Amino acid sequence: MLAFCLYSSTDSTAEADMDRKFVIVSTEWLADRLAGKKDKDINFRVLDATWHLPSLTKRKPREDFYKDHIPGALFFDIDECRKPHPDLEHLLPSAEQFAEYVGKKLGIGNEDHVVIYDNNPNIGIFSAPRVWWLFKVFGHDKVSVLSGGFEKWNNEEVREVTDELIKVVPFDYQATLHPEMVKTFKDVENNLETKEFQLLDARPAGRFNGTAPEPRPDTKPGHIPGAVNIPFTKIVDQNTKLLKTPASLNAMLNYHKVEQDRPMVVMCGSGVTSCCLLMAAYVSGRDDIALYDGSWTEWYKTAKWNQMMLRRP
Repeated sequence: MLAFCLYSSTDSTAEADMDRKFVIVSTEWLADRLAGKKDKDINFRVLDATWHLPSLTKRKPREDFYKDHIPGALFFDIDECRKPHPDLEHLLPSAEQFAEYVGKKLGIGNEDHVVIYDNNPNIGIFSAPRVWWLFKVFGHDKVSVLSGGFEKWNNEEVREVTDELIKVVPFDYQATLHPEMVKTFKDVENNLETKEFQLLDARPAGRFNGTAPEPRPDTKPGHIPGAVNIPFTKIVDQNTKLLKTPASLNAMLNYHKVEQDRPMVVMCGSGVTSCCLLMAAYVSGRDDIALYDGSWTEWYKTAKWNQMMLRRP
């Protein structure tokens, strides 16, 4: 039985519901707080967590951030805040690495309310949930994702954008890893026999089914036996590019026969877009959720051939 819940069993239902309420915040909500109109006793910090697959676009997230960003925002580099590995791009950093990056580089304190956005107008939500999950896995409760991201903020005439950079005052951040929120290769391999948890794969259907190439040339498409494919793009309304309602997200999970009371583990290519699905499942009312951090890239390079469903020539 998995022990992990995004909100522990000792917390009240009211507290869990309150936490879920602020996973996604609106542009108006953020603007009011940055202007000091509400919650004046809370320090709000904004992070641009934009990341793109290098093989699919030439856009440089940090360069875009330097041109335009929400006033007061800092850039969170997903490629920098990670455990170094020659083959795996986005392994979870250690608690010490995360604390150093967040506290010393970004000047974030443990009591700050962190609001994260990304700048992916064609998708709506892409990389911000990865950073939301990073804060959660290291015990930071006050963290939200901006609904509609930078695209929505920038398209609203009343919102300000800037190229000005703020000065960072280093902070002695304390990070505590919640290991139950992360699953390893061995955990997933054992699950092939035990079927302890449901495995959800957030990659596009073509990559999952082996009919479309992986973005990494040394990795072939396919999937882990028993995994359920729910592409991460399904969590947003295709017209508004905003996260679907909790009821719609729950209906999506039910449609794919994801059991309400059974633990689930999410994965993707390298552990970024799977966090979109993880966040959506949490917003829908699910709790017992973890991330397979190495995801398909690690599985393809480590698993035996009979542990992979690949499309044969």
